[in-house]
Amino acid sequence: MLDVRGLRKIYGGHGREVEALRDLTFTLDPGELVCLVGPSGCGKTTLLKCVAGLLAPTSGEVLLDGSPVTGPRPGMAVVFQEYSRSLFPWMRVRDNVELPLRQKKSLGRQRRHALVEDALEAVGLTASAGAYPWQLSGGMQQRVAIARALAYEPEVLLMDEPFAAVDAQTRAGLEDLVRKLWQERGMTILFVTHDIDEAVYLGQRVLTLSASPTVVQDELKITLPHERDQLESRADARFAELRTHVYAQIRAAGTRPAPTA
Repeated sequence: MLDVRGLRKIYGGHGREVEALRDLTFTLDPGELVCLVGPSGCGKTTLLKCVAGLLAPTSGEVLLDGSPVTGPRPGMAVVFQEYSRSLFPWMRVRDNVELPLRQKKSLGRQRRHALVEDALEAVGLTASAGAYPWQLSGGMQQRVAIARALAYEPEVLLMDEPFAAVDAQTRAGLEDLVRKLWQERGMTILFVTHDIDEAVYLGQRVLTLSASPTVVQDELKITLPHERDQLESRADARFAELRTHVYAQIRAAGTRPAPTA
C-alpha cells in the first residue's frame, strides 16, 4: 500500500546544506499499523511530510498503491501533533470535520453529512458536534482531528506524534481508540511517536530511525497478541523485552556516528 524508496531530503539555504534524510526505504502492507521511532531531531516529521506529499524529497520516491506521491493525495490523511492549531476555533466541531470533504466535488451534501456523523460517532463525539473546539479538552480536540481524517475515508492514515501534548490517562484512551478504528476500518496506519512504550503497544512493527542523516536502522516485529489491553499487555514479559530492544536501538542511534554517504 505504501512504498518508500531511497528517500532523501536536503535542506539548503544561507550557503549551507543539511541532509535530513538519507536513503530511507521501507514498505507498509495494506491494513498494517506500523510505528516509527527515533532519536530526537532525526527527521521523523520531515519523513512524514514527504510521505504525505506536503514536502518534496530531494531524491527517491513514495508510492501509494503503486502510484507516485507528488502532492497531497485523496487516499491519504494526516493527523498532526498540534491539534489546537489544525482546528478552526470559530467553526463548530461538525464544520471542522466536514471542511476537507468540501474539496471532494463528487460528494453531495447528504453524503458529506453522513460521513461526518459516522466519524464523530466513531470517536465518541456525537454529543459535541455543535460545540466549538475551544470548549473541549485537549483529548477531545484531538478526537476531532482524528474524526476529520476518518471522514476523508483515507486508505492510509499518517499520524505525527498525535498524543504528545495530552496527559497519560488521556493518551491511553486515544491509543486504544486508534487500535479500535484500525481494526474496524482496515486502514493502513503509519504512526510516528517518540514514546517507545506507545510504539510497542500500538504497532505490528516498529521501525527505528538512525540519527540524522537518517536511515532505517532497525525493524522489529511486535509479537504481542492482536487484542491488547493497557494493563495486561504492558504487564506481559514480552512487552518489556520488545521495549528494551527498541530503547537500545534508539540509544545506540544517538551515540554512533552518522551514516556515511
